[in-house]
Amino acid sequence: MSRPAIANQPAVEPAFPFTAIVGQDEMKLCLLLNVIDPRIGGVLVMGHRGTGKSTTVRALAAVLPSITRVAGDPYNRAPEDIQEAPSTLPVNGRANGCAAGRPKTERIPVPVVDLPLGATEDRVCGTIDIEQALTRGVKAFEPGLLAQANRGFLYIDEVNLLDDHLVDVLLDVAASGWNVVEREGVSVRHPARFVLVGSGNPEEGDLRPQLLDRFGMHARITTITDAALRVEIVKRRRAFDADPFAFAAAWEKEQRALRNRITRAQKALAGVELPDEVLTRIAQVCMRLGIDGHRGELTLARAAAALAAFHHSPRVSWQDVVAVAPACLRHRLRRDPLETVDSDDRIERALQASAAEA
Repeated sequence: MSRPAIANQPAVEPAFPFTAIVGQDEMKLCLLLNVIDPRIGGVLVMGHRGTGKSTTVRALAAVLPSITRVAGDPYNRAPEDIQEAPSTLPVNGRANGCAAGRPKTERIPVPVVDLPLGATEDRVCGTIDIEQALTRGVKAFEPGLLAQANRGFLYIDEVNLLDDHLVDVLLDVAASGWNVVEREGVSVRHPARFVLVGSGNPEEGDLRPQLLDRFGMHARITTITDAALRVEIVKRRRAFDADPFAFAAAWEKEQRALRNRITRAQKALAGVELPDEVLTRIAQVCMRLGIDGHRGELTLARAAAALAAFHHSPRVSWQDVVAVAPACLRHRLRRDPLETVDSDDRIERALQASAAEA
């Protein structure tokens, strides 16, 4: 899929198509469900090195439906965000001649922002120009990565190696949906609602429990052992490396179909019914597993509803719950060093016990 160069600049090489990725179905499903309903709370992808974790997350951007924002707004705010929750931040649309009415808008791709491990807190949160603030009384704020990720995805590769002080920042922002930067008595507050996606290799260290619990779903990735699938992975990667534009063009039909399916699911989600009997069984499963708090039930209910919408179903079935339960619950189980049963096996037993009682 060749794109003409703009202003004598070379065309940007496309990412590997999301629909061309072989295997890793659980990871792809978790990402898609979070696109349909961002309230699920993000995805933690943990697994072996070289299994396509980063490639899959970065490929997601190409299949996301675009969003509407105030024209030129560095915080990606929608017009209704500004009208419903006004702040001290400037509104670029009004500065461009829409002072009295609705600001100008534009369509942009959903942002997918990388948070590098070595990023400073100022780079992540943004910083205030103290000189202008003190001399001119102007809140000259330089937005950071959290502002760029608003209404999109914030991706952290090797999230288990992230510095503790950045983990604390992410916990605060993820809980409130707002980023507050305070320097020398000057305070700036802006929305920062994003889907947090982290990936890493469990052999390199565990996540802090506080951050682990913030992820809505946990996708477990392993090396593919089917020879035919491994061969197909190499073939597709070689074809992409040889001509990225032609390879992307060959998969554009599948990409467009998935994008349309996501859009339909987003619109249908509000009308998906969650029967009381299914919700009761979800609560029973969480109680059997001894899961602390209520995030387990909430996440499982939201993910099952998103899956039903993705399958064009008007109501959540028990099969929807079973399909997403391991990814929603495996990272919420209490760890017993003497436990020899795999977490997925424990979840499967709880699901079967609940089904037997129904």
